[in-house]
Amino acid sequence: MSVQKINSPDRPQAPMYSHAVKIPGLIFCSGQTPVDSTGKVVPGDVKAHTVQCLSNLTDVLKAAGSSWDKVVKVNIYLKSMGDFAAINEEYIKFLPDPKPARTCIQAGGLPHDVDIEIEAIAAV
Repeated sequence: MSVQKINSPDRPQAPMYSHAVKIPGLIFCSGQTPVDSTGKVVPGDVKAHTVQCLSNLTDVLKAAGSSWDKVVKVNIYLKSMGDFAAINEEYIKFLPDPKPARTCIQAGGLPHDVDIEIEAIAAV
C-alpha cells in the first residue's frame, strides 16, 4: 500500500508529525490548533480559534488534494464543553452541507494550552 506524507507549505512545519497522511482512498489530517502561519496562537475567543483551526485544515486538505466536500469525519477536542455552542456556530457556517460525521470531546489538555484542536479524515 502506498503511503504519502504531506505537509502544507502554508502551515508551520513540525518535526514530530506530518500535516496529513494519504493512503489509497483516504487522507488523515493531523489536528490543527488556532495558530497562524508563524506558529503563534491567534488572538480572540473560541469562535475565532474555531475559524482558525478550520482554515488551517483547509490548507492541509488542499495540499493533500482534497477539500471539505470530501471530509467524512471530524474530531473536535475542546478545553471546555462550555464552548460547545459557540464552536458549533462557526462550524455550521464553515462546513458545506451535508456535514460529515463528527465527535466532540473535552480534552484534559491541549498543546500550548489552547481551547480547541480539530482533525479530519477525508476521501481522496
